[in-house]
Amino acid sequence: MSRSAHSLSRPIGAMTSLAGGDVRDSRKWRPGLPDAGQHPCHNEIFASSDGASGAALALALARDALRAEAKGPLTCADDQRHILWVQTRDAIRRGGRPYIHGFPSELRRRLIHVAADNAQDALFALEEGVRCRDLAFVVGEVLGNPRELDFTASRRLTLTAQRHGSRLYLLRLDAKPDLSSARMRWNVSAAPSSAPGWNPEAPGKPAWEAELFRARAHPIGQWILHNDKGELTIRKPTKRFSSKTPFIIPRAANASGIPAANKAPDYGDMARATVGRSLAAL
Repeated sequence: MSRSAHSLSRPIGAMTSLAGGDVRDSRKWRPGLPDAGQHPCHNEIFASSDGASGAALALALARDALRAEAKGPLTCADDQRHILWVQTRDAIRRGGRPYIHGFPSELRRRLIHVAADNAQDALFALEEGVRCRDLAFVVGEVLGNPRELDFTASRRLTLTAQRHGSRLYLLRLDAKPDLSSARMRWNVSAAPSSAPGWNPEAPGKPAWEAELFRARAHPIGQWILHNDKGELTIRKPTKRFSSKTPFIIPRAANASGIPAANKAPDYGDMARATVGRSLAAL
């Protein structure tokens, strides 16, 4: 009898939580939310390798987390720790290396780049990175669905990041969502940038269509994310989109009559792909 009562109490408690008993679990995600569940240790971002949307969103989320910790605008004086960026050779061939001059100014001299021969080496570098508390955050790029990146490997990364209080943003380029222990999982693609205020032929501020399709501390949702003066902001999307496949925006789409410069996605001060260029030479 007591066992039945105990089993029934769990869904009732969950319903109470969603109704408002647990604010954290019922509150939708938004930038700058000062919540432990808002900026989890392990994020996965699914994106196409044709653009830099995945890398841009990873940087935007990381900077948003740093601002929430500092409770103020992020400047060079707030956090001088380095960041680690790990890419497999396949990811570099498809999407290029991070372009250091396209990074936010406070991060340009703090980047450590690692080119791994394969997914196994990349996972080793990422795990070693999240063990280091002297890194502000760690970003990884892996192409497709390598067998080395199974649930066990994902779980190791999550547990290591939790143990050491680190943040990992793992970009899954041209990949299908599979089993993972990541606390937040995103689908992202480029959205039309906002109209520039001074030159109609120039690109505006970057924007992304983002879907949070898995999260432990928040309900799932969809947003248009903007990089507004270095801060992440949101607005509601004009259409619904699905988490079944990563977003791919046609490069030549211009059916609405908007000038090409305004229609094309722009990544502003975020990372830009530079195939074959070495960071050491910049």
